[in-house]
Amino acid sequence: MNSPRCTLFSICILSALGSCLAQQVGTKPVLSAAPAPTSLPAPPSPAIDPTASGPLNISPNYVIGADDTLDIEVWKEPQLSGKLPVRPDGKISLPLINDIQAAGFTPMQLATDITTRLSKFVTDPIVEVSLLLSQSKRVFFVGEVGRPGQMEITPGMTILQAIASAGLTPYANKKHIYILRGDPTHQKKVMFDYTKAVKKGDMQGVTLIPGDTIVVP
Repeated sequence: MNSPRCTLFSICILSALGSCLAQQVGTKPVLSAAPAPTSLPAPPSPAIDPTASGPLNISPNYVIGADDTLDIEVWKEPQLSGKLPVRPDGKISLPLINDIQAAGFTPMQLATDITTRLSKFVTDPIVEVSLLLSQSKRVFFVGEVGRPGQMEITPGMTILQAIASAGLTPYANKKHIYILRGDPTHQKKVMFDYTKAVKKGDMQGVTLIPGDTIVVP
């Protein structure tokens, strides 16, 4: 008689334990996944200073022009030294001597001129002028060329060499290329036959001048 009662009692105990375990499992808090870390935007790249590489290696006969950038160094006078852009009017501004003409001079000639002017204010000034950025010796290409836009020209570069560097498209009208030269309000049109120049070596008396716009129709 005791055996069935014991069995029934054991079954009740097991059922109760199963219910408790089920409740514990059901009420166990569910852990949510950790939020993904927020990525910060990359900092902007610093602007590159084209003059940071130092003075350019140029010919002693290089003539300064508008839009060039110069480095004026006055020995032991940092307040009189600095990087100066040549303005469109061809001048630069320096302490004590104010505006002076820079365009049209070589760096050595300009250094001599600055030395003379500073001598009124500084005892035996030593001045060095170097070129940091050359932007005055440029021509511009538009029309049927492979690389439209501005091009730096080197001393002695011919229009034929410049056109060859820019490249012509298959649709270029080689016989009717022209140059727009001078002030935009009074531009002069200079014709150039590329085919004649290539076949006969006839440059037609055309030379490049900084600021020229070469149009290839």
